[in-house]
Amino acid sequence: MAKRAALDAMVPMSKTPPERIYLSTPHLGELEHGYVAEAFATNWVAPLGPHVDAFEAEFCATVGASHALALSSGTAALHLALILAGVGPGDEVLVSTLTFVASVNPIVYLGAKPVFVDSERGSWNMDPALFCEALHSRARGGRLPKAVVLVHLYGQSADIDPIQAACDRYGVALIEDAAEALGASYKGRSPGTFGQSGIYSFNGNKIITTSGGGMLVSEDAALIAHGRKLATQARDDAAHYQHSEIGYNYRLSNVCAGIGRGQLAVLAERVDARRRNFEFYREALGDLPGLSFMPEASWGRHTRWLTCLSLEEQAFGASREQVRLAMVEQNIEARPVWKPMHLQPVFAGCESVGGAVAEDLFERGLCLPSGSLLNAGELERVVEVVRRVCPNCP
Repeated sequence: MAKRAALDAMVPMSKTPPERIYLSTPHLGELEHGYVAEAFATNWVAPLGPHVDAFEAEFCATVGASHALALSSGTAALHLALILAGVGPGDEVLVSTLTFVASVNPIVYLGAKPVFVDSERGSWNMDPALFCEALHSRARGGRLPKAVVLVHLYGQSADIDPIQAACDRYGVALIEDAAEALGASYKGRSPGTFGQSGIYSFNGNKIITTSGGGMLVSEDAALIAHGRKLATQARDDAAHYQHSEIGYNYRLSNVCAGIGRGQLAVLAERVDARRRNFEFYREALGDLPGLSFMPEASWGRHTRWLTCLSLEEQAFGASREQVRLAMVEQNIEARPVWKPMHLQPVFAGCESVGGAVAEDLFERGLCLPSGSLLNAGELERVVEVVRRVCPNCP
């Protein structure tokens, strides 16, 4: 109670609640409207159509992939990627622990076992040294995992090269979860295009959106062709309805693909806007004691899909949770960094390789409003709350 009273004194409530500031909102333009109108005018509203074909081709050109499959969600894309990698009941799949649950759920759908790998502090992504050690240990014990799901977190690529090299050495399928990292780079290439397959998300809070949707990419034409069949209820090539394997209803609609085409055309602008948000926060808050931002790794460009910071409570004078609650009181949405998967009740009993770094980032990490529609006044409101909560603020 004493802490809450002190917080109230530091950040007084407005008599009239100010307008809501959201974490990450969709940002649509006229081009999307035109494509959607075209879909309606031509009666192409089914899952399939010319916008779907064009979206897949344009996405390949954007990220540098050879083949792409537009789907109803990033989760659907990951589910298919795991199936196409041969993952089945009892198999182990190594996966980043600091991520959203959608990176792990499809592993469990297939009856496989997730094994969680800790982060390294330079990028907040999977620690290559821990991963390689875990893979070598499993190879010596004769129990290699079937696949690895490498997550690229908050708009930043993981360090792919050492992880890919270890996967290639032992014949383990590398699946990249680039749901949060469209527009980022790793040594001049797009994350998501290095492994056997890569997945992307177009959920409403992502850097571009189709309202809901995802993409599976690969250099393997046969893999994408098989994924396309599975995503369309696995219908065999016959005049009648015949099915030789279990399929799914995972295709993206032509209407949503039209939105995606318009969004993809302004991807670079959306990345630039979010990076400007980060620079605003960095300049306004970078002098505060005990406050640091998610670093940008040396190997590529961070999109700053979300601006994330971490707080040392003793130096800053307040905890991450006190800052978040102060935001709530001022009608500003801010969220803790992802709670690591090895701490989630639903995955109790699953094996974890390390975990201390991810746990620390969760305890101290906060995601600030980062949408490309934010204006200077809204950014200033966020900064004002952070600075007011900091009793040690210069």
